[in-house]
Amino acid sequence: MKDHYKQFLRLSMLAAVSLSVSLPASLAAVPAGLAKKTVKSTSKRLEYTVTGKVVSSEKESLPGVSIVEKGTNKGTTTDVDGAFSINLTTPGTTLIFSFIGYATKEVVVDGATNLNVVLESDAKGLDEVVVVGYSAKKVRYLSSAVSTISSQKLRDVTSNELPNLLQGKAPGVVVSTGSGDPTSAARVVIRGSGTISAGSSPLYVVDGNIDGTYNPVDVESVTVLKDVAATGLYGSRAANGVIIVNTKMGKAGKTEISVNNTFGFAEATMGKFRMMNAQELYDFQSTFYPRDPSVLQRNTNWWNEAFRTAFVNNHNISLSGGSDKTTFYVSGNYYKEQGTVVENDKTGYNFRTNLRSQLTKRLTGAVLLNGQYTRDNYQNSNTLYDGYVNLPFDPAYENGVPTDGRSYPNWLGRDRENFLHSIQYNFAKAKSLRTSLDVNLDFDLTDKITLSSYNRAMFGNGSGATYYDRRTKQGGANGGELYNNNNNSYRLLTSNRARYSEEFGKHSLTLLGVAEAETSYNQYNTVSGKGLPAGQDVLSVATDILVSPTGYSEQVAFRKFLGQADYNYDNRYFLVASLVNEFSSLFGKNNSTANFYQFGASWVLSNENFLKNNKLLTFAKLRLSHGTVGNAAIPNFASLGLYTISQDASYAGIPGASPFQKGNPDLTWEKIKSSNLGIDIGLWNRIDLAVDIYNKKSEDLLYQKPLTATTGYSYVWVNAGSVRNRGVEFSLTSNNLTGKQLTWETSLNMAFNRNKILELSGGAATFRPGNRLPLAAGHDMGEFNLPIWAGVNPENGDPQWEKLVTNADGTVTKEMTNSYSSVQTAQSRQFTGKSTNPTFTGGITNTLNYKGFTFSAFFNFVSGNWVYNESRFYFDNDGLYESYNNMVLPKGWSRWEKPGDIATHPKPIVGGNKDSNQSSSRYLEDGSFIRLRNVRLAYDIPVSTIRRIGFSRANIFVSADNLWTGTKFTGPDPESSMSFEDTPGLSSIKYPISRKLLFGINFTL
Repeated sequence: MKDHYKQFLRLSMLAAVSLSVSLPASLAAVPAGLAKKTVKSTSKRLEYTVTGKVVSSEKESLPGVSIVEKGTNKGTTTDVDGAFSINLTTPGTTLIFSFIGYATKEVVVDGATNLNVVLESDAKGLDEVVVVGYSAKKVRYLSSAVSTISSQKLRDVTSNELPNLLQGKAPGVVVSTGSGDPTSAARVVIRGSGTISAGSSPLYVVDGNIDGTYNPVDVESVTVLKDVAATGLYGSRAANGVIIVNTKMGKAGKTEISVNNTFGFAEATMGKFRMMNAQELYDFQSTFYPRDPSVLQRNTNWWNEAFRTAFVNNHNISLSGGSDKTTFYVSGNYYKEQGTVVENDKTGYNFRTNLRSQLTKRLTGAVLLNGQYTRDNYQNSNTLYDGYVNLPFDPAYENGVPTDGRSYPNWLGRDRENFLHSIQYNFAKAKSLRTSLDVNLDFDLTDKITLSSYNRAMFGNGSGATYYDRRTKQGGANGGELYNNNNNSYRLLTSNRARYSEEFGKHSLTLLGVAEAETSYNQYNTVSGKGLPAGQDVLSVATDILVSPTGYSEQVAFRKFLGQADYNYDNRYFLVASLVNEFSSLFGKNNSTANFYQFGASWVLSNENFLKNNKLLTFAKLRLSHGTVGNAAIPNFASLGLYTISQDASYAGIPGASPFQKGNPDLTWEKIKSSNLGIDIGLWNRIDLAVDIYNKKSEDLLYQKPLTATTGYSYVWVNAGSVRNRGVEFSLTSNNLTGKQLTWETSLNMAFNRNKILELSGGAATFRPGNRLPLAAGHDMGEFNLPIWAGVNPENGDPQWEKLVTNADGTVTKEMTNSYSSVQTAQSRQFTGKSTNPTFTGGITNTLNYKGFTFSAFFNFVSGNWVYNESRFYFDNDGLYESYNNMVLPKGWSRWEKPGDIATHPKPIVGGNKDSNQSSSRYLEDGSFIRLRNVRLAYDIPVSTIRRIGFSRANIFVSADNLWTGTKFTGPDPESSMSFEDTPGLSSIKYPISRKLLFGINFTL
């Protein structure tokens, strides 16, 4: 019996870690219209008992195999020995055998009373079906660069946000966050950023339609589309890649009730970073600033006051099942994560119902409903700041009550602020409700023609409130302040599709035509007031307006037509080509439509006679793709001339308008031309390798160009310049051990990307000169441009910078200077060769199974990126702010004390040492890191034990996130946003990510 358990666990885990997720036999997870229909038998019902056993092709018993009588919801599962017994109808009934990691098999009983069934392994995943674009294909026949992550591989890390779960899981997909705040979303960049002012986030497609709401616990698989052969069908919004989310669908058979519970604790990751305690700060400041020793009577640890041990809860219950005609999946989820900063948390509720039914012999329908309610309590902006800079000499409490720094005698800190006092009264919170309803129909007009209509309605509303009580520093000046905002939105989308499939001999052809229309509506308004009584956080009691109310109402439309031809010869040669025409109201009236094209080809070498049955090279495929896509991620009225109506422009009480944005009727899409060459290799049926080389050039970049005040406008949106991204990606999966008791799998992925600005509009050399991150032709988009720090003068302890001097003969030389003002010039600011963009990124996972235990360890890593540690401006400033705390210097750093000292830090002086803490390469640090993202140990309770209490499966686990980080970065956390939708490569008063210890129990009835 032990051997049966061991084999069951080995086979289950092989399926769980496969490169893509297997879909159920009914193809419930495949877009409707792709599955073949079946007709229920109408035979007269008679009692009939069949027994039997299910084994693998290696003759090993398979426990837990699902067995369903076709056309009914009657079913059973095999026991620990692979045996089963089921009461059937009249002989001739068909049984469907399905098991994760094995090909589904249908067996006609035909009067037999005992069956021995053999299931063939499908663990390698090449025959698994993945959704790409508007269709589904087997992995082995794809011509495009895609990565598929199954739900098992997504659920190791605990988060309620999908981007966090994707981090390090797919090559070329860079997930980064500038904050550990649970209310702050991570950013995703695929194959490098190729835009200046437009959005760089990928397009999300949920269950076959653009956008949509979902919860990570309901996700069956995620497919990342990276090259144009896959993304191109989404036309104008596919420039930054496409992430396809497929939610879980029910399976025919016994109704299953699954309960999943995770709970645990979180604390902020600190690394080697630490602020000074009272004695350390006193000793340091005594070298340049006289302190009365009486300050040592207190030693307040403001960091500990700002942070806490937080709680994490994630609870989900789902029901799934159905008959051969109708399946269902119903799920409810509760998630709450406290932030490690006090008074900060996120709470989410999610409800999903997915129904699919074969309504008639030719018509299949699906209804998908999802509701998502979220409550956010944002961290007080002063809490984190004070935790860094408040002096340990000042008291947090007096007689058990938080002190008010404004009125406390002899408060020494500069800002006279105790966040513990203000968070008693102030708050910033928001709530939102998003729902989506999909109604999808597929009609088989003939055996070769399918007509489909996919329709979605999305509704969203949200509100936010920020309140500063008059008793606090923030609200004191105006007698209390309150800001309210409300937003409402809805989106209507219809996607109508016609598909024709034909097979003639060794030839196969599929033609696809799609017509889509989408309209979005948004309304937003804000109001604020001042002069509120203490504790009264409603605007009706405000005595005056704080700022004039603001608001907008907008409508945006997209329309798309596309055609695709997909050809296959003998499962060896594959060609796919598509053309997309798209309209958007976002762009100028002269360029509101655009055309995009895509082409892909692949050759499965292992299907050729010269490689068939090769024991070394068990699979080999070459892929090539080329084409164009677009980027439309800009504000809704970017092409229009806009005026603003405000009090500033009013006259004699009559509202007035002033120019704000200059119109551009020629504004059009960014256009991305991309090429990809890939190879997929399988060795010995144990090692799978995929390598991709790509070149992606973005042209007509969307840029918000500033205008001089004399024009009367603030800016104008233009198409300006081009950017290139080139790179190499690979993923490697190795089944190191495949024994009966012990299995070990390693998955590694890495991506290398190089970014370069090729040209700017009008031949300009630089956009945004004077910024830390200007845009210059010939340079990386994320390359820093700064005065260059030259260290400390060993003779006098002064700071030094490099000054560039042009000699009479035109040559440029470097001089050392202690005058910061002399290096702020355009000539002395230099490109550093250091970029926010990493040299390479990746992740590695090892998974071991032994008997009932599963152990996994997942590392993700980022290398070659640089981060500007702006926080050091405040607490590493050489005496400028003696009223701020200071960081403890990392090992290897030192302060200048006497002539001849070779030090990293200048001599500290009251008021600062010659602007030493101003913006320069001094605070530019290597942001590379490797992180033990997750470690998980799980145990599958034996079936023989849990079946006694009515369970079919049960699992317990302990998991830890972010256990260890290796980095040279001197702050608490090296991770920063790498997206140009934020300020990339910036760490300023950083909210570090959380280290989590989690426990869980999952069981199925």
